[in-house]
Amino acid sequence: MTYCVGMRLDKGLVFMSDTRTNAGVDNVFTFNKLFTWATPGERVIAIQTAGNLATTQAVVSLLNERMKAPEDRNPSILEVPTMFQVAKLVGETLKEIVRAQTGEGPVSESQFSATIIVGGQIAGSEPRLFLIYPEGNFIEASKENPYFQIGEAKYGRPILVRGYDPAMTFEQAAKLLLLSFDSTLKANLSVGMPLDLLAYEADSFVIDRAKRFEKDDAYFAALSEHWGNALREAIRSLPDFSF
Repeated sequence: MTYCVGMRLDKGLVFMSDTRTNAGVDNVFTFNKLFTWATPGERVIAIQTAGNLATTQAVVSLLNERMKAPEDRNPSILEVPTMFQVAKLVGETLKEIVRAQTGEGPVSESQFSATIIVGGQIAGSEPRLFLIYPEGNFIEASKENPYFQIGEAKYGRPILVRGYDPAMTFEQAAKLLLLSFDSTLKANLSVGMPLDLLAYEADSFVIDRAKRFEKDDAYFAALSEHWGNALREAIRSLPDFSF
């Protein structure tokens, strides 16, 4: 399983992904689920993936191949003029891969299905964030729906719902996401560390805020302990209940 979050802020975009796949007692693997491309001064693109690993790896590989393809091939995500076109191209690539693996049109119930978050900025427009469904269609984040979750989303969602603020700093957003992942890690063994974090500042067109939190990361451990203690203290401080 997977847990990934892509989030819009006033300052830009923030992404966090786990790296665990095929979780089991003796069957645990680590694979990247956050991928980035950048043309300094012109565009930054980030993609997060959830679903069938063969499908998501094939999508990323095909996107990379088409960056080096002859001009008579499909355009690449480094050539299209808008983030909308980037999302459209990623969705079409996902449909192409699923169709090739299943031998028929993609359906969301397919064992080869995948869900993808695409975000970034191209010069001349604002940062944008999209959620691409297994069928290849997509929606865009908005003020009313400023973040997307894919994979094992339910355990970490309540923290995002209560804590999100578009005006927060990248550092505050990182703490919020880490707490969301902490709750998910404690509730579901199919999501696991390391965790990959990326913050993109609007109009910078560079990737310079990225960090991987390993299993023994001291800050993550301290944050988790402090959050647990704070929750217990908050429960004790609530008005008393009686039957």
